Parts: sequence; C-alpha cells; structure tokens
Amino acid sequence: MVDHPDLLVGSATGDDAAVYRLDDRTALVVTVDFFTPITDDPYEFGSVAAANSLSDVYAMGGRPLVALNVVGFPAALAAEMLGDVLRGGYDKAAEANCLIVGGHTVDDNEPKYGLSVVGLVEPGRQVSNAGAQPGDVLVLTKPIGTGIITTGCKAGIAPPGSVETAVETMATLNRAPSEAMMEVGVNACTDITGFGLMGHLTGMLRASGVGARISASAVPVLPGVAELLEQGVAPGGTHRNQAGVEDCVDWDESLTDDDKLLLCDAQTSGGLLISVPEARLPQLLAALESRNVATRAVVGSVGEGTPGKVTVTP
Repeated sequence: MVDHPDLLVGSATGDDAAVYRLDDRTALVVTVDFFTPITDDPYEFGSVAAANSLSDVYAMGGRPLVALNVVGFPAALAAEMLGDVLRGGYDKAAEANCLIVGGHTVDDNEPKYGLSVVGLVEPGRQVSNAGAQPGDVLVLTKPIGTGIITTGCKAGIAPPGSVETAVETMATLNRAPSEAMMEVGVNACTDITGFGLMGHLTGMLRASGVGARISASAVPVLPGVAELLEQGVAPGGTHRNQAGVEDCVDWDESLTDDDKLLLCDAQTSGGLLISVPEARLPQLLAALESRNVATRAVVGSVGEGTPGKVTVTP
C-alpha cells in the first residue's frame, strides 16, 4: 500500500479516487473508469460512461479539470459508431467544464469506453468515504435499479419508457449534489456504482468504523424495476453483490428476496450517498433543491454498531 505525506486519499479506504496534494491550496483528484455498453445507442453509451467516470471526482468534492479517453473497440465495427461514442463522451465532459485532451484506443473484441479524469480540490476539503460519524443522516441523490432495467432492455422486456428514464438518470452529472455537499459541509460520501447501494454503503461504514440503519421503503427506485424483478430479471453482478454482503447486512424478515436484490443492484453512474450531520440535513436538502436535484432521499442513519454492519428495515 502506497504511503506518502502528500497522498491525502489513497487505496486504503477503497475510495472513489485518489487525492494528491501539490501545495497548501491545490490537490489533484485522479481516477479512471470504463465499461462495456449499457445501451444500444453509441452516443448515449459515451455520455453515460463519461458521466460515470466524472462522478468519482464529484464524490470526493472535486472539480473535474481534464480527462483522457480510454477505449477498447473492435476494428471490424464501423468507425462512425466509435465516433458517436466519443462525441457522447466529449459532450458530457463539456457539460462538466472538463476538457478531454487525448486518450488511447486498442482493438478489442468487445467495445469499452470511459475516462481517466484529473480534478482539483482544496487540500483538507476533500470528502472521503471514511468520515461517516454516529448520528449522521444518509442522503441518496439518484434512484436505483439501472442494472435491472438495462438487463431487461437487453432481453427485450423492459417496460415502456423505463429505459429512457434510466438512461437520462445515468447521464445526469453528479456535479450539482457535489457542489451542494461542499457548500454545506458533510462527513463522508461515495457514489453508487457497480457494487450497488449495499456494497458501497458497507464499504463506507467499514472505512469509517461505524454501522448504519437503512429503510428499504425510503430508497428511491426507477419506474419499471418492480415489474422486471417479478419476472426474475437481474444482472449477474447484482446477484454477486447480494452474496457479497450477506455477512454484513441484517435484513428484516418481512423483506422479500426482490427487496434484497434491488438494494444490491449493480448501478451504472448512480447517485451520491452522502453522510451528513443531522443538524446540517435541512441545509443540505435546501442546497440540493436549489440546484434542481430531483432526488434527495433520506434513506437511513449512521450509528455506533459493528463497523460495516447494516440493519435494513421495511
């Protein structure tokens, strides 16, 4: 494990990005993320992948500055398709005032796209996933269920309108909630992506040395997810996530298998999960509302329980 006096956040806590101090006023936030297509539209894929990569900087309270494309693409596919992917990424980065200044492409049997991003934050103001405190309230800024919906889309059985709503949600930058939490001052944050809500929450709790309680009914869910779960639709990653957290989640016995699976659904470009002191909750909700963040759900609270342990109530 790397240890250096200017490495303010490294790999020890499993945070979303690393933070390296340049001087007393400036630190770099660095991250990389990429994945295979989650939509058939190349432009949408590029836009969602870029939003997902940028989210790691926002989760740390940083401001994206420059980025590099990371591309795997089959040489046999039409170059125009790759152009649409890159255009989606460039447009989303431009929305974030982040410059894509180059990148690297390799011939790959399965398309992949994402960004390596460098952002800025003031040293000492970075937000880690390791700062949650007993008495904090947990706020989630996007609904969950994107993994289930995109799997339903691939199977051709996603309910009408659900895919469009999911894509719009995934392509929405986490810039506004990040700015809100930096304005108010919070204790911890992580973005909800591949390990699902339960996976990323338990990671935050372990890093912080605390436990938490979550209300399943308080967690916002994308439209169409319940119908797909009833048909047994969920990606393999979601099932693996549930198996991976069984030792650290106490499920209320009234919760169904679908309830549990949903809370473990592998997300793409999900929202921020913010741990905020209860006294600052009204200010955070007001700051989110003033920035037109549609989802600002209070989903649970942090306590002094076993580190990494979550109790899930109805």
